[in-house]
Amino acid sequence: MAKIVTVVGARPQFVKAAIVSRAIEKQPELTEVIVHTGQHYDERMSEIFFNELEIPRPAFQLSAGSGSHGKQTGAMLQQLEEVLLDVQPDAVLVYGDTNSTLAGALAAVKIHIPVVHVEAGLRSFNRRMPEEVNRILVDRISSVLFCPTEISVDHLKNEGISENVHQVGDVMYDSSTFFAQQADALVSPLQDYELNRADYILVTCHRAENTDDPQRLGNIVAAINELSKERAVVLPLHPRTKHKMADFGLRFSDKVTVTEPLSYLEMIVLERNAGLILTDSGGVQKEAFVFGVPCVTIRDQTEWTETIECGANRLTETAPEAILRTVAEQLLKSGKLPDAGPYYGNGNASRDIAQGIASFLEQNKG
Repeated sequence: MAKIVTVVGARPQFVKAAIVSRAIEKQPELTEVIVHTGQHYDERMSEIFFNELEIPRPAFQLSAGSGSHGKQTGAMLQQLEEVLLDVQPDAVLVYGDTNSTLAGALAAVKIHIPVVHVEAGLRSFNRRMPEEVNRILVDRISSVLFCPTEISVDHLKNEGISENVHQVGDVMYDSSTFFAQQADALVSPLQDYELNRADYILVTCHRAENTDDPQRLGNIVAAINELSKERAVVLPLHPRTKHKMADFGLRFSDKVTVTEPLSYLEMIVLERNAGLILTDSGGVQKEAFVFGVPCVTIRDQTEWTETIECGANRLTETAPEAILRTVAEQLLKSGKLPDAGPYYGNGNASRDIAQGIASFLEQNKG
């Protein structure tokens, strides 16, 4: 059997692994070893996902922890190399664009192990975003690249990358639709926070470009407080944002319902039933589209350009008046958004990825 090491470390990667690992398990010629880098280590940001989504337990739990990009990535790289030398896998599978993604790919390629990249070819064309740098570097050193959309394939082609590139659809589309069936039975978030369907705004904010700048974060907080005067607002607070708000002396209005980070199923319930989603998360933008909920993204660019082109999503500056205006305009689109299926595939991305990995390893045996 061919052996794959899957490297995960952050919340979005747990969700993707939950669906792809199920598909890998169905491939009799593949066996999977999961390595958790420890990039996200809080119980609400890590452990709850393995329990709730029934992800196979990591065979190796590393201790990258928090810190600067260099410190965190360096710690991961050192520990991952030791694991890979011990396990001797036939390939290393990485997801997305986090520091765990970059460290896993670098550790593998340095010792001549093929890298498989899921969510390859995404580009925001803003290299000030650390995620953009990670995407570009990992795509350049990967042996197999699984792209979610035709646009992502074109990006790679424009960069001279065309070998072993496969458009398979979006893994997050698979996971959103798969786990939505389980989330249907979970109504407690709406009851717990006294929310009415389609009558509240769900907010997430965690990206460094928004949270590390006191003016940008202050503007976002001011806009959220203003929104809460007219409509219910619920905000699962990311640890990074919580710490930065304390550092900058910022606080939300008492009308804003602030929660601890939520489980994936709880988030799905809140996303599916929201009147609008205000976010800076790449994954949440996409989930909003999948669930037919208008979205406003607090960023200058997005890697999910199809959500903008079809009108499901709008970008906004951080000025409070810009956020308020864009939210008001997007709320008018409720019930009028296109279906995400034609953009993100037929729900078989995870199956096609598992089969693609098996085929690549069979062709490159020895």
